[in-house]
Amino acid sequence: MADLISIDEARRRVLDAVRPLEAEDVPLDSALGRVLAEDVASAIPVPPFDSSAMDGYAVAAGPASELEVVDESRAGHPATVAVRRGTAVRISTGAAVPAGADAVVPVERSEPLRPGEASGNGRVRVPATATGDNVRYAGEDVRAGDVVLRAGTVLGPAEVGMAASVGRPTLRCVRRPRVALLVTGDELTHPGERLRPGGIYSSNRFALGAQVVRAGGELVLAESVPDTAAGTREALGRALEAADVVIVSGGVSVGPHDHVKDALREHAVEERFWGVRLRPGKPAWFGIHPRGLVYGLPGNPVSAMVTFQLFVRPALAALQGADPAAPRGAAVLDEAVPRNPRRDEAVRVRLRFDRDGWHATPTGEQGSHMLTSMLGADALAFVASGEGEVAAGERVEIELL
Repeated sequence: MADLISIDEARRRVLDAVRPLEAEDVPLDSALGRVLAEDVASAIPVPPFDSSAMDGYAVAAGPASELEVVDESRAGHPATVAVRRGTAVRISTGAAVPAGADAVVPVERSEPLRPGEASGNGRVRVPATATGDNVRYAGEDVRAGDVVLRAGTVLGPAEVGMAASVGRPTLRCVRRPRVALLVTGDELTHPGERLRPGGIYSSNRFALGAQVVRAGGELVLAESVPDTAAGTREALGRALEAADVVIVSGGVSVGPHDHVKDALREHAVEERFWGVRLRPGKPAWFGIHPRGLVYGLPGNPVSAMVTFQLFVRPALAALQGADPAAPRGAAVLDEAVPRNPRRDEAVRVRLRFDRDGWHATPTGEQGSHMLTSMLGADALAFVASGEGEVAAGERVEIELL
């Protein structure tokens, strides 16, 4: 293993290798979580017409008066009779303000004088009104031609709703990265099967697969790979054919049963780094292939999840044209954390907010094999290498998970 590089340098090398994927049209009801590949401009004003903010009566603004009710405007069913002096139109919230009206009197401020018939006739007393009272004007939210969503936006519920409000049935989004996941080891047993002597249940296939989906990737292949040179080589070939991003968990060290690095060379994957000054996650590997990006992540479950967060998640975001940076900040340590003399440490922490900002508490024992340290973790807290410890009360940089 060559000299270890920093976390920031490893991320830089990953992002330098990323080329955004092509775009595709996505139906609006499938667009949640996708990344826009285009600016979205509105072809119409929103709202598209002057509408009522209240149930009540549409009137011509003026002094208190008694008015004849001549029609009704309901949502989706505008009035057909215009308002003139001495008349009013009964109106529902969201309904179009009829011609001749420029104000709405809320029903609770009106006084019916003669019950209306089915035709809508009747009389009503209204107080003095000013132009614009309780009227929502056309284009008050969005004007025709306004850009309402920008390329690179990750579509949440509000963004999907905004696109619908301007009449877009589909959106041009960057294609989701296809991801292949290989987990290596003869000891791996699928959950639900009998655990044989020397075996362990395979957690990385499911934890890393879930991280892929949460990061916006499409998991197109997930396989357990035996500790043989031929099996590793064949599985890697299938993965490279199927995916834009290949993740191999385990087998990237230098032991006699670690066949991943030889298989990567045989498939012409160019190494960009091997070894990061990080605990957990030191043996992380990254390279490129004509078909895409390739990762060799450690086999220990926490190391695998941490290195995914730090090095794979940013690439999946960048491949979709989104901002690869995870939310970062600072937090006060509520417990002392010992430093590692040679490597920066990504400590799994729970967060709480207090008057002086965020506070972080380690989730428990931080061994790279202890998956319980990821349970309830809100963030990674970065503790620089060195001697001694970071004392309780000191601030450290955090990255939200």
